[in-house]
Amino acid sequence: MRGVFVDANEALALIMERLEKPGDPKVRIHRDPDIKPEQYPEILDGAEIAIVDHTALPTEVARNCTGLKHVVFLGTGARSYMNPEELAELGISVHLIKGYGDTAVAESAIALMWASARVIAMMDREMRAGFWLREDGMQLTGKTLGLIGFGGIAAEVARIASGSGMKVIAWNRSPKSFPGVEFTDLDTLLAKSDVVSLHLLLNDETRGMITREKIFAMKPGVILINTARAAVVDEQAMIDALKSGHIRHAGLDVFNIEPLPVDHPLTKLPNVTLSAHSAFRTPEASENLIEAALVHCRRIVKG
Repeated sequence: MRGVFVDANEALALIMERLEKPGDPKVRIHRDPDIKPEQYPEILDGAEIAIVDHTALPTEVARNCTGLKHVVFLGTGARSYMNPEELAELGISVHLIKGYGDTAVAESAIALMWASARVIAMMDREMRAGFWLREDGMQLTGKTLGLIGFGGIAAEVARIASGSGMKVIAWNRSPKSFPGVEFTDLDTLLAKSDVVSLHLLLNDETRGMITREKIFAMKPGVILINTARAAVVDEQAMIDALKSGHIRHAGLDVFNIEPLPVDHPLTKLPNVTLSAHSAFRTPEASENLIEAALVHCRRIVKG
């Protein structure tokens, strides 16, 4: 059984070469992170396993991938790039990798929160343009952080935020408990939180879940952090709330269109801090990710 890492950047390729063990399934590394979906059939060349970092796999393209039986997606957000149910109908199983970057993403969410509270990016931009901008920030000690969704990443965010003197409350679809975190209903969380951080997987239930009504039910002057998926939020409503000041500042790592176009409305707003869907990108997380992908391949071969 053969596999192909279809869209490897050089860093991930080197990690995979280093972590491969004797007896592992044969995985060819295609060193091009910028392939087009229509290139899948040629790149796979009949291989049964596709390791995919970020390239969309439309169902109509998958139909032409002769021999493909397994997609090992490097992360949890496969639904943003493919339709697992439609692929299953073609006999293709999609395998996800969870937990590999919980600490990395949590630290990024915290970094965006602090940068947003103290308007670091705004002051940096203004100073580089020759203006001595001095802005009042929000002091976060003693403030309330509301976590929407509570998995491994949110648990790490809660740990770090609690240690910095914040009160942490959370909402989750299923009952959870965690030391130092008060679980509550969503309406209460929205009304009480000085900072709201999103930690939801994208699926049919969560797509568009943070509606205009929910945004304007948030505390006036709230900071909104999203390191999860952009599609869980009504983007236009968020932009309107940023323009009105209802949302004081947003720290965003994920977007409906990626890469974010230079003329996108979010790039024009001063009260937004942007990062390029990189919350998970640390050497430690990358190592965990590739090791987990290889484990998936070994299990697939063993049946």
